[in-house]
Amino acid sequence: MNPTQKILEQVQSGALSVEDALLQLKTQPFADLGFAKVDLHRKVRQGAAEVIYGAGKTAEQIIGIAKTLRENGEKSILITRLSAESASKIAPHFADFHYHEIARIGRIGEIPEPDGIGTIVVATGGTSDVPVAEEAALTAEMFGNEVVRLYDVGVAGLHRLLSHMEKIMCAGVVIAVAGMEGALASVIGGLCDCPVIAVPTSIGYGASFGGVSALLSMLNSCASGVMVVNIDNGFGAGFSASRINHMGEKK
Repeated sequence: MNPTQKILEQVQSGALSVEDALLQLKTQPFADLGFAKVDLHRKVRQGAAEVIYGAGKTAEQIIGIAKTLRENGEKSILITRLSAESASKIAPHFADFHYHEIARIGRIGEIPEPDGIGTIVVATGGTSDVPVAEEAALTAEMFGNEVVRLYDVGVAGLHRLLSHMEKIMCAGVVIAVAGMEGALASVIGGLCDCPVIAVPTSIGYGASFGGVSALLSMLNSCASGVMVVNIDNGFGAGFSASRINHMGEKK
């Protein structure tokens, strides 16, 4: 139960006056920690609590933000782009802290049971794309989705992808993660009837321009239904895929 629901239920039961409830609602939208203003109403507005971006923050700042979210009812907290050094400092403060080194993701709380309407397939062109793919996959799992991983199925050996056609055709959303020329997204987009979220990665030789070549290829895909997020933005892909996979709940 989020804090706003709790306040409304207290008003309904008579445990809290309307005036006191109004005061709490006025003071609740965010918590000012000095170095951060923690958005406490994001779950009410957007359906998902604030996610902590770890890069550029000290471990102490992350701990402060996470404790504020936990104190305000958040059971599951996601921290992206988290270094191993910061993770080691955060771990003693939360008994249910877990660190996923490959994805550079920290999570506080358990991964919830899937409640999305379908599965999310995360596919990569190569093994070098796996860190970005794992960021996407773990993000999707943290927001209540069943995830199927298909790694190293790029176009250099197309038979590897085609051997998983049943999983691709049964997916609710596919996240295609690839560097180099980024062709994987177009191929998958031409094989399935669900939304495809393309994630260009910075993997590749000089002319890949740190992922710009893959980004432009994906933006110019001739396959309908392919949308593109920023270079190496596994989190953005996982979050968007989760929203798509939960749209049936709104009907």
